[in-house]
Amino acid sequence: MSEDKYGVLLYYKYAEIPNLDDLLTFYHSNCSSLSLLGRVRLSSHGVNVTVGGNLSSLGNHIQALKAYSTLFHHTDFKLATCHHPLNDKVAQECGFTSLSIRIVHELVTLSSHPLLKSPNISNAGKHLSSLHNTSSCYSESPEKGLVLLDARNLYETRIGKFDVPNVETLDPQVRQFSDLSSWIDDNGERLKGKNILMYCTGGIRCEMASAYIRSKGAGFENVFQLFGGIQRYLEQFPDGGFFKGKNFVFDHRISVGSSDANVIGTCLICQCSFDDYSSRCRCAYCRMLVLVCGSCQNESTQYVCELCQKQGKAVRSTQLIENGESKTSLPGVEFQNFSSDTTMCLPQVPRGDDPRTSRKLRILCLHGFRQNASSFKGRTASLAKKLKKMTEFVFIDAPHELPFIYQTPMPELNVNCASSSPPSPPPPLDNCKKKFAWFVAPNFDGSSAADWKVADGPFDPLQYQQQTNGYDISVSHLKNVFSQEGPFDGILGFSQGAAMTALISAQQEKLKGEMDFKFVVLCSGFALRMKEMECGPIKCPSLHIFGNEHGKDRQIANQASKELASLYDSDCSAIVEHDCGHIIPTRSPYIDEIKDFLGRFL
Repeated sequence: MSEDKYGVLLYYKYAEIPNLDDLLTFYHSNCSSLSLLGRVRLSSHGVNVTVGGNLSSLGNHIQALKAYSTLFHHTDFKLATCHHPLNDKVAQECGFTSLSIRIVHELVTLSSHPLLKSPNISNAGKHLSSLHNTSSCYSESPEKGLVLLDARNLYETRIGKFDVPNVETLDPQVRQFSDLSSWIDDNGERLKGKNILMYCTGGIRCEMASAYIRSKGAGFENVFQLFGGIQRYLEQFPDGGFFKGKNFVFDHRISVGSSDANVIGTCLICQCSFDDYSSRCRCAYCRMLVLVCGSCQNESTQYVCELCQKQGKAVRSTQLIENGESKTSLPGVEFQNFSSDTTMCLPQVPRGDDPRTSRKLRILCLHGFRQNASSFKGRTASLAKKLKKMTEFVFIDAPHELPFIYQTPMPELNVNCASSSPPSPPPPLDNCKKKFAWFVAPNFDGSSAADWKVADGPFDPLQYQQQTNGYDISVSHLKNVFSQEGPFDGILGFSQGAAMTALISAQQEKLKGEMDFKFVVLCSGFALRMKEMECGPIKCPSLHIFGNEHGKDRQIANQASKELASLYDSDCSAIVEHDCGHIIPTRSPYIDEIKDFLGRFL
């Protein structure tokens, strides 16, 4: 191999790794010494690697792996010659300007419920060497039809896909691979009883997805996967064969085509033929890559992908607290909901450096009783700082504005039972922030006051646990937030906000399509006695954070938070008990447990 020729190496291997720390040390030493750049992901179940460098160095890396362990003797190493990274911005985004070696929980995240047990990879579909001979699919069950299932994301299928005559091709049109399992669950009838042939870029996603389909039991046994994925297929058929367009790859090359120059992608704006993602244009909402041709690109525009268009996403005049700053869409500009076959460019809303570019988790934060978005942002500032590399917090006000009330101190009485001092005056209204709630008392009339009024009696810190009125208004409010400011990966609720979050997660299936999220974080939470909570074990992945029996939480008793946690399926929930009172702890070991839970959704 020539020293000056550059290449990219892709490979994966599912195998039980006996000593993960030793393997981590090997990769650090070997890749660094060979000056390889890219991504190495290691888990106790195997490896997933995409690295680039001189061809001679990549060859030495392969030989070193085979010498290191017999686990790699039958690995499918996909080595391709290509140019050095030319676009620094694209190379950096793809991870080809540095070497990233990480230990992960899963090599690929199949499900948005990562705490649930993954399917056994040994039950994956059988490998087929080619789509040109599908007789092996029919030999076991000739009476069943054949469907071709694309296991990739929407932005990948938009520039290239298989088109096999007389074979139905299913494109799930998902934003990310972790959404595929939900699509499979929802479309079981289209797959059941069929011979299912799956394909993806290099094969690793089909390993997991085919095992998931087969785990569904009777009617889902005949699952096959294309060996080596599209990459090996295009090596076998340089003219493209049944594959039309380009193969999207997750490195600086962006895409790899065949000798067939046909373009199947189209510009999001003008619908002209276009399939180049080099500009890395992204959806303003979900950050998914979108195709925008050079003529339509403009630095002052935002783009909305077709999935967000179907959900009616648009920039609206809705104010919220995002990363601690008040955000308002452009004044005087109104947008109508638009259908999926309409394209709209949105005026640029100044946002600075968008943290979602680096794939952070977007978490909607719901404050507690008599708080607001601004005060909750302040209370969680330390948490946001500790999680800044993995999360983006979005804070909103609850819909019920509460009147200003204050508690006067009990007057001291003299021997003649006369008050020794007059009642204290109310606090000044200057700089007073409005307070909100998710639920209100039955006699709440919805009005707020411009002046303070004296409370009827001493404050009862548990009074709001008995308040359930206003749930429908709160749900409607959150639907609007999801529509206008989504998508969100998860919801974090504190105290009464946690009670609201619990109700939403209990109704997750019912709210699907209007409020989609993957997990909830319930801090100092409690359960309300409402029919919406009577649904059996809640399947939504959840993290419960609350004070232990000696945690000094004077607002929400330890037992109340424990009872809320008990309503969730124990297979997809985690609990963090602390001794820090009515707060969200940010010191070790608590913050490490929080990071571990959230890290499974990245």
